[in-house]
Amino acid sequence: MDPLRHPSLPEGIRSRMVEGINGLAMHVLEAGEAGRPALLLLHGFPELAYSWRKVMLPLAEMGFHVVAPDQRGYGRTTGWDDAYDADLRPFAMLNLVRDQLALLRALGIAAVHAVIGHDFGSPVAAHCALVRPDVFRRVALMSAPFPGPPGLGTSMSAPARDIAADLAALPRPRKHYHWYYATRQANADLMTCPEGLHAFFRAYYHHKSGDWPGNDVHPLQGWTAEELAKLPTYYVMDLHETMPQTVAHEMPSPEQIAACAWMTEAEMAVYAQEYGRSGFQGGLNGYRTRFTGTNMEMEAFAGARIAVPACFIGGARDWGVQQVPGALRKMETVATADWRGTHLVPGAGHWVQQERPAETLAALREFLR
Repeated sequence: MDPLRHPSLPEGIRSRMVEGINGLAMHVLEAGEAGRPALLLLHGFPELAYSWRKVMLPLAEMGFHVVAPDQRGYGRTTGWDDAYDADLRPFAMLNLVRDQLALLRALGIAAVHAVIGHDFGSPVAAHCALVRPDVFRRVALMSAPFPGPPGLGTSMSAPARDIAADLAALPRPRKHYHWYYATRQANADLMTCPEGLHAFFRAYYHHKSGDWPGNDVHPLQGWTAEELAKLPTYYVMDLHETMPQTVAHEMPSPEQIAACAWMTEAEMAVYAQEYGRSGFQGGLNGYRTRFTGTNMEMEAFAGARIAVPACFIGGARDWGVQQVPGALRKMETVATADWRGTHLVPGAGHWVQQERPAETLAALREFLR
């Protein structure tokens, strides 16, 4: 696989392939000089290392060597199996931590000043800090709170599975997106959406952003179907709709698209291009591990707390912050031992470092200091 070359990638961000990473050839974006204190940036779904493009150079200017990989299953990183019936063990959380350890070893980095994770990258970053605090010396979690490792005997009882029957029985039948993303047809639904991948990404990113008027976030009272049904349909979908059908209802107008300075059409095209080649199954396999007991090794850390300094950054208009009732508070008080603050960026939705890079950088500067 060739490195990423695209006009929207800021000059000064380097793209390269790194071989021999826990069975992968890993695509990595870098900024800043090797040998400086390192920052490891882990993207979410459906994102890429490219998602960090707006903050990498400013972080490098602070004196850091900034490293952002395409994680296993994503982008230009190769060496993973994209079949639905593939062995899911390579996508287990502990193996994703091994991926990052192998990458740092290949780059000659003994420890990072901080690991920073967004969306699905947030639990990966959290587990990196939990398992190897000597290597990952700070952790900033973004958009997805980390309530702690699974308790003993709980790694197979995914909340989405437990609530599925109750959601389907509502007067307006619904389903949780975790359940949908674990199904065999999800990847095909996404890859063959009638509007095309570019339009799907535009609708999906708009629906979850601070631009969508329905993202007025408030805490939910509990993990019940009635409470979860208050979430937007990108989290709790109508029972018989696919994700492309779900977000197509909220497709922004041509005028809104033209006015979207935080995600231009050229930038959006990168996501459509990269996922058009790789598909979504690698990322979806991460959701599937929540239903199969693949992460049972993490039960060995039941009750453990992240010992290194930790913080959280999210959008004030991001339902991802509140989608699991109580998770934010549990992260602040139970899952971490050295909490350094919660920063909710006004006006930002789920894509906080892309929607509001200046405010995200301000929070990171304070934390990294």
